[in-house]
Amino acid sequence: MLRKATVADVEAMKHLINAYAKQELMLARSLSELYDCIRNFFVYEDNDNIIGCCGLQVVWEDCAEILSIAVRPECTKRGIGSKLLSACLEEGYALGVKKVFTLTYVPEFFEKNGFVQIDKSVLPHKIWSGCVKCPKFPECDEISLVKTLK
Repeated sequence: MLRKATVADVEAMKHLINAYAKQELMLARSLSELYDCIRNFFVYEDNDNIIGCCGLQVVWEDCAEILSIAVRPECTKRGIGSKLLSACLEEGYALGVKKVFTLTYVPEFFEKNGFVQIDKSVLPHKIWSGCVKCPKFPECDEISLVKTLK
């Protein structure tokens, strides 16, 4: 079942996200970060277990970022990631966001969902405030993609 995340989900979300971060497939998230932005997240729950999560962070008047999309490895290839992403895109559209971007190590998933690769330099400067906290800054090797919402 797809639903908005609650504070009760944060520990499971952190475990899921950071398992991928240990494989260097996404950036780690702290409990503090997740509690701070819990309202931005959707989760996918199965038998009372969180098996996926994805967040949408508005960064400027017409732009938002997809954050921390993760699905348990044994649950991939079931469309859960696409459902989570769609929920975030629908919410972005409802908020009046014109474009959604992501920074990722797995561009193929986003390209299958209508995103196109872009150069990071065209993203708004506002996004770099989060990047400064990243251990990989300024040597970021993530790939940036964008999707225009209609």
